[in-house]
Amino acid sequence: MMTPNDVVSMYEQLAGLTAKMTLAAQAGDWTSLAALEQQCARHQQAVQSGVPVLSGEARSRKIALLKQIMANDRAIRDATEPWMNNVMAAAAH
Repeated sequence: MMTPNDVVSMYEQLAGLTAKMTLAAQAGDWTSLAALEQQCARHQQAVQSGVPVLSGEARSRKIALLKQIMANDRAIRDATEPWMNNVMAAAAH
């Protein structure tokens, strides 16, 4: 079972990975982006297996990290969606 510190640490790692993913996506470095996505997926599996409910400062930190992760996700989508649209348009022709 994960401790509250383990949970916060995991979310900090996810926030760091998604920040790196944002930079890779903005640079068009698809190889690095894919590798970082795989690292992120391993952490997400831990989240899906269950984490303890947090309270107090740990809960506040987790919420802040989740907001950061969501902002990074939006930035990644902003960088990758035009590329994906171009790929889809090329495939349709």
